[in-house]
Amino acid sequence: MWSHLVSDASFDELHAFARGLDIPARGFERDHYDVPRRLYQAAIEAGAEAVTSRELLKRLTEAGLRRPKRRGGSLRS
Repeated sequence: MWSHLVSDASFDELHAFARGLDIPARGFERDHYDVPRRLYQAAIEAGAEAVTSRELLKRLTEAGLRRPKRRGGSLRS
């Protein structure tokens, strides 16, 4: 099982947070990191906030950080 890690501030903040958890860069997809179950508690303890998928999308969109999948494939950054 996986969780998604996002930032509602900046991609720089997101990448720094992920590095602090030793999440590899290959875990980044468009606008989030995939976080394996084994790192969930560490992410919470480091300051991540558990939210619903609806709230996650709302925060990403309001911050201007949402990068939805394009038709016919994904966009990786």
